[in-house]
Amino acid sequence: MKSRYSIGFFIGALLFVIFLSTAYKISYDRQAEKLAKKEESIVTKANVEKNKGFYICELNGYLVVYLNDKKTLYEMTDIPVDRIPEELKVEIKDGKYVDEEETLYGILENYSS
Repeated sequence: MKSRYSIGFFIGALLFVIFLSTAYKISYDRQAEKLAKKEESIVTKANVEKNKGFYICELNGYLVVYLNDKKTLYEMTDIPVDRIPEELKVEIKDGKYVDEEETLYGILENYSS
């Protein structure tokens, strides 16, 4: 009689461990799926914004970079407007358009030092 209870207890414990393992696996898969979707959407967003172009403008005495819509701030710099040449000051008054990110960072790098 005692061995029947032992076998029943063992089977019950085994089923409980299997249930916990399955629940953990399902939870882990859902979290991994959510993370993969989140990373995918970030990459897609970056690719779309990469091809839009940028505007270099002046804000509070410093150079700032806006996206193509001239409303969404892309990057704030610590480059004072009074340290850049007059010809560039005239260009950024209405916003200097730059079509590629590499060109943008090349311009900013020239005036950051």
